[in-house]
Amino acid sequence: MEGDHCIAAGNLLSTLEVPAAMVAGFEADPEAHLADRLLRGLEAGLAAGGEEGPVRSAALVVHHDQPFALVDLRCDWDEDDPVVVLRRLWTDYEPQMQPYLDRAVNPGAAPSYGVAGDR
Repeated sequence: MEGDHCIAAGNLLSTLEVPAAMVAGFEADPEAHLADRLLRGLEAGLAAGGEEGPVRSAALVVHHDQPFALVDLRCDWDEDDPVVVLRRLWTDYEPQMQPYLDRAVNPGAAPSYGVAGDR
């Protein structure tokens, strides 16, 4: 299923409506951060039936201007709902994302965190 700046596909999906739901979730808030939009797509796909069988892992990777990922979050195993875990990780990481990026790109100008060895 193709949307505005996105494509959704899947393997072993429970219904044919899952990709359309994923696109709708992604497109719901065009002003949101790309990582949030991708998560909304995953959440909408699961709400529409997801894939056949249990979902045990999920990952969210977003690249931007740097040679490393701006967002690289994952839940390698969860018995209940790895996308919920991924959402929690994103919620915790998003407000810290820019300071982490600043520290990686220009550590000399980054604020001190007050830990041993940090000047």
